[in-house]
Amino acid sequence: MHAPHDNSVGIENARELYHAAFHPKNFISLDGADHLLTNSKDSQYAGDMIGTWAQRYFGEAENEMLDTKGEQLVAHLNVKEDKFTTLMQTRKHSLIADEPESFGGNDLGPAPYDFLSAALASCSVLTVKLYAERKGWDLQEVYAYITYSKKHSDDLMIDVEKPGNIDHLSKKLKLIGNLTEEQRIRLTEIAAKCPVHNTLTGNVVIETERMEAE
Repeated sequence: MHAPHDNSVGIENARELYHAAFHPKNFISLDGADHLLTNSKDSQYAGDMIGTWAQRYFGEAENEMLDTKGEQLVAHLNVKEDKFTTLMQTRKHSLIADEPESFGGNDLGPAPYDFLSAALASCSVLTVKLYAERKGWDLQEVYAYITYSKKHSDDLMIDVEKPGNIDHLSKKLKLIGNLTEEQRIRLTEIAAKCPVHNTLTGNVVIETERMEAE
């Protein structure tokens, strides 16, 4: 890889390295980048290209999991090396959570509340799909749009003992298919009864305990 306007190492040096290297090899021009890839977009592009190029030379391997200690999911943040980038793993899947750059993160993955919204959205569309399938209705596609925010109880016209800001999730559905108006209404009602929706609106108990470091 070489940047055409690299002021530290000229194209001649890159050409010598390229010709001396054995196949398989490729030359990638990093247009607009500097020698140290100080722009994060340039360094991320270079990393993506290297990873994609090298992927074919590595055999498939099973996901190396963190020890979940018998739980369903584990999240790990290396405080010394990462800002907010957090690796999360289930038995078969890996996820990355992060914070946006405006919050001091690297924006390498969704933020925690994005995952909360994702859980509600995915559960909603799956529940609607299963219900329509059981009824034999012609549901072809379903979209769930979720937005999390804080809203004042007065704006929501909710009577509470102490008025103030309340966690608010806006869920909007788009149903595609040959459906009657009654069917669309019913599917919208069903989306409000999905398991994650019920969890978020029900009585939730979260127990936090400390585990000893090994």
